[in-house]
Amino acid sequence: MQVPARGDLIYLDFNPQTGTEQAGRRPALVISPEKFNLVTGYASVCPISRTQRKWGFHIPVPEGLAFEGVIITDQIKNLDWKTRNAEIKGKAPNDFVNKVVQVIHTYIYEEYEERSGGF
Repeated sequence: MQVPARGDLIYLDFNPQTGTEQAGRRPALVISPEKFNLVTGYASVCPISRTQRKWGFHIPVPEGLAFEGVIITDQIKNLDWKTRNAEIKGKAPNDFVNKVVQVIHTYIYEEYEERSGGF
C-alpha cells in the first residue's frame, strides 16, 4: 500500500462516525506531508462532499480532478490510512492544496469571523 502524500486525492473509510460527521467510504484530500503519514501511520484529511454549505469553509474541487464536489475544511480528520484502506486516486495541484490549508488557518488562528460572517 502506497503512503499517501499531501495533495493526494484518496478514498478511505470514515466509519465510525458520530453526529453529522462524514461517514462511510468516501473521497478526501490529504493535507499532511508524506513523511508525517509514514512515521505516524496517520494522515490528516479533509472529506469531499457533493453538498456545499453556505459558509466559506467548503472549497470547490477544481474541474478535471479525480473527484467532484467540495473540500470540507471544517471536518479535518487524522485517520489511520492503512486500517481505513486508503486508496490514492489522483493528485490536487499545490496551489489548490495551499488554498485549502489557508482556509483552515483562518479558523485555527481565530480569523474565522471575517471569512464566515461569524457563527
